[in-house]
Amino acid sequence: MQGAMTALITPFKDGKVDEETYERLIKRQIENNIDWIVPVGTTGESATLTHDEHKRCIEIAVEVCKGSNTKVLAGAGSNSTYEAIDLAKFAEEKGADAILSVAPYYNKPTQKGIYEHYKALANSIEIPVVLYNVPGRTCSVIEVETTIKLFNEIENIVAIKEASGKVENVVALCAKSGISVISGDDAINYPIIASGGKGTISVSANLLPKKIAKLVNAALKGDFLTSREINEELYDLNKVLFIESNPIPIKFAMYEAGLIPSLEYRLPLTPPSKESQEKIKKVLKKYL
Repeated sequence: MQGAMTALITPFKDGKVDEETYERLIKRQIENNIDWIVPVGTTGESATLTHDEHKRCIEIAVEVCKGSNTKVLAGAGSNSTYEAIDLAKFAEEKGADAILSVAPYYNKPTQKGIYEHYKALANSIEIPVVLYNVPGRTCSVIEVETTIKLFNEIENIVAIKEASGKVENVVALCAKSGISVISGDDAINYPIIASGGKGTISVSANLLPKKIAKLVNAALKGDFLTSREINEELYDLNKVLFIESNPIPIKFAMYEAGLIPSLEYRLPLTPPSKESQEKIKKVLKKYL
């Protein structure tokens, strides 16, 4: 479990998933050497999709990637273990290569609850499971010790997307276990991989997949100078894409770049403020 991975946006048209544009976006990722696509994660607005829409997005991703070198890491997270298992089983049945499952949100489970949640989820399927630690969104933390316990005791738990912002977690996990640590924060992609991480699940890759692929592949080959240079080159973009809640800025950027035909979000997400729009437009001129 390693490489350049794109946290796909979900385009909408007239309030529904724009399947035609979605397919086109995935094909663009494949053409630009992305190793894995990640449909229906946070960036894909999974929290506001219906379960039928969620499943359809996984289906489309698998269909489009079939026969290519790009694999599918399907989002299958929920605050309900039962619902997460349902999504995971569907992803496996449809041919996803692995699942990404966010720590249960809102419930604020204990570390025992988090362990039991992931144990039940992983045991319900045979494909690999990637944990997703993002305390800023979930109000729950997958602690380093819990991650190591899950990795050591459950065979198909193979990786963790680290989006806590703590490089110390990456160092600890790499030092104490063999779990693959994947960056979940574009601003620190290079530091995480240089510290032993195995790749990134990137928001910026929606816009610049080839750059992200080059950054990751260089670092994994030991060419840290090239990787660092790209990470620093992308600093302004990575920063502006998080001036409002993800995926608000990246969807606007994709619209401005002509990569999606309409700018639609699912409430409670709304378009960026006029001030944010101008900041995004200004930064985009540097990269497009």
